[in-house]
Amino acid sequence: MKSFRMKTSFKAMLLALLLCSGLKSSAQVAKLIAQLHNPADKNVMVASHRGDWRNAPENSLKAYELAIAMGVDIIEVDLAKTSDGVVVIMHDQTIDRTTNGKGKPSDYTLAELKNFHLKNGLGRLTKHTIPTLEEVMLLAKGKVLVNLDKSYECYEEAYQILKTTGTLDHAIFKTDKTYADLQQTYPALLKEITFMGVVNISKPGARKIISDYQQAIKPVAFELNFSTDTVAMLNDQAFFLKGGSKVWLNSLWASLNAGHEDDLAFDEGNTKDSWDWLIAHGATILQTDRPAMMLEYLRKKQLHK
Repeated sequence: MKSFRMKTSFKAMLLALLLCSGLKSSAQVAKLIAQLHNPADKNVMVASHRGDWRNAPENSLKAYELAIAMGVDIIEVDLAKTSDGVVVIMHDQTIDRTTNGKGKPSDYTLAELKNFHLKNGLGRLTKHTIPTLEEVMLLAKGKVLVNLDKSYECYEEAYQILKTTGTLDHAIFKTDKTYADLQQTYPALLKEITFMGVVNISKPGARKIISDYQQAIKPVAFELNFSTDTVAMLNDQAFFLKGGSKVWLNSLWASLNAGHEDDLAFDEGNTKDSWDWLIAHGATILQTDRPAMMLEYLRKKQLHK
């Protein structure tokens, strides 16, 4: 009887711990969702580009696991489809660069694709395989938001996976298409998803593209890319705030931010002309290839919780 009671007590304790862990995770992601939907929040959200790809193969489950563990707010995934219609994570058009395979993801079934292994940053083969979107969303559930890059061709499939995994509110759908194009292609989805427009503000007509979106669906954010830092819109933060959208800027490489990039901060210790500059020009979400260093920097400036 004593043994039975001890086993029962242990099971109850384990269940309580699991419930507490689940509640803590749910509360964690709920805070991130609230922050994402609050354009007036001055804290800066950190999006980790392809996960922590310097310490694990890019777009691998391990890279995402490491990024989540360090405390990023958003992980970025690139979507593709297999020949049997499964949504997987792959940035390139082919698997040649990142695996020991050749060809497009769509040349293979999921089972066939899982036979290939991902390479690390040095080009060496690892034990890691190409993950599915479902696997990533289950990993992210309750912990972190997910930026669905290169997703336009598989919005419908992604939506179904998110519904099935209970992670629809975790995901940010995005495209550089105009609102008219998006509405024509996915009219039924627009009321169901969290959406971010991607706009090159160095090009003519950028303000109209943004205004059209704001009037129609009020995107949660706009990802702004620019080749010159004299674009007037970079100094018009009220324009985005009034429209109810956060400003997402990329610190990845110079072509996306007119040279105000991660490497300035990392190689030269020059945050003044990189991350400081981007934040001063409205960024409340930064996508980076240096997530650990950026988190440390933001926390010292009391701009990250």
